[in-house]
Amino acid sequence: MTRCPGVVLRYSLTPSPSTQWKSYETSEYCLIDCELWMKQHIAQIACNCFYHLHRLRQIRRVVGKEVTSQLVSVFVLSRLDYCNSLLAGLPSTTVKPLQRVQNASVHLVLNLGLRDHETLVLQQLHWLPVEHRITFKLCMLIHRIHIGCAPRYMADSVQSIVEFSRRPGLRSADTADYVKHCLQSKFSEHCFSYAGPAVWNSLPHSIKLITDTKLSRFKQLLKSHLFRIAF
Repeated sequence: MTRCPGVVLRYSLTPSPSTQWKSYETSEYCLIDCELWMKQHIAQIACNCFYHLHRLRQIRRVVGKEVTSQLVSVFVLSRLDYCNSLLAGLPSTTVKPLQRVQNASVHLVLNLGLRDHETLVLQQLHWLPVEHRITFKLCMLIHRIHIGCAPRYMADSVQSIVEFSRRPGLRSADTADYVKHCLQSKFSEHCFSYAGPAVWNSLPHSIKLITDTKLSRFKQLLKSHLFRIAF
């Protein structure tokens, strides 16, 4: 058994279809299949979320919109965000079941009809689509590394261009970007050491320069930026 802060990895010497990560705090599992496509993990999350949506639909008329929105955030959106940085680099078709969950959540909160479109309503609720929620999580992790608030093992997985540049006079030495190494396969884009710097380097320079350890201003500007891209 291998331990790291807050997470335990269970494995055996014999090959198994999936590996399970269990968080002590939430008792949630992250199912990692042998090919690292996370399809089993995504299917399990979608199944759990639809179960909670079904239960919440039974009390929708009683509690009203505001309470339903809060309950959806607690029981559904929190599950969509749980370990979602592991889904970085996956095809949109693989992540699509989670987007269906979010669309169903929108219909429940606002009591929409089957033919009502979800995109504009997501903007109204100020909810980022699933793919952008993954980007948001990756940027938050890199930001914590950038301001020195991340665990050592996470900080060691990426390298800033300032540290990588051997000539201090180079223009690249005065930047907040991180090294995005060349990959030998498409599959390697799932790695945090690539996916994290890839989304971070695409952010506006003004957002990357924020060093406030309270994170509130960075979150606000990052979410506004991703909203402009999503909608």
